[in-house]
Amino acid sequence: MRGNSLIFRLFDFFFSLILLFITLPLTIVIFIAIYLELGHPLFFQERVGLNAERFILIKFRTMKINTPLSPTHLIDSSYVTRLGRFLRRSKLDELPQLWNVLKGDMSLVGPRPGLPSHKELFIERSNLKVFEVKPGITGLAQLSYIDMSDPKKLAETDAIMIRSLNLRLYIKYLFMTALGKGFGDNTA
Repeated sequence: MRGNSLIFRLFDFFFSLILLFITLPLTIVIFIAIYLELGHPLFFQERVGLNAERFILIKFRTMKINTPLSPTHLIDSSYVTRLGRFLRRSKLDELPQLWNVLKGDMSLVGPRPGLPSHKELFIERSNLKVFEVKPGITGLAQLSYIDMSDPKKLAETDAIMIRSLNLRLYIKYLFMTALGKGFGDNTA
């Protein structure tokens, strides 16, 4: 899975397009529910992607508007809204990232994109050449319950995934995620 492998890109494009279409009614319901609760349903955040270039990640907002901009594992869980807890647990907060996949900023499977301010993770990933691939919505680290609170272990797991990833594992990781295995970053 180096760089912009054509088979992965085609799979990402068509699968994300199909998922965007299938989930459109659910996406609209979630959008309205968050709008009624917080007023701002979408969350835009700068992240580090392929070749360590920055891009804007899109997610459903799961935290209060006044939440500090910090890695999720450093944020107190009291900032997460009631609806946000459900969205995070069900991984539905990730649905808008399908647009990032469709645009080519991300892949369905790859290392989770980190924040530019998370220097330790940036260094570990740079050393292990993790930035040679697009970041993903899900990956081996998330399915192994490894989050950004352990940058060294996360980067090592990302590197293992990158070296071994083939289409069979790619599809397996997607199915495991769809079936509820793994998680994103936990709050403090």
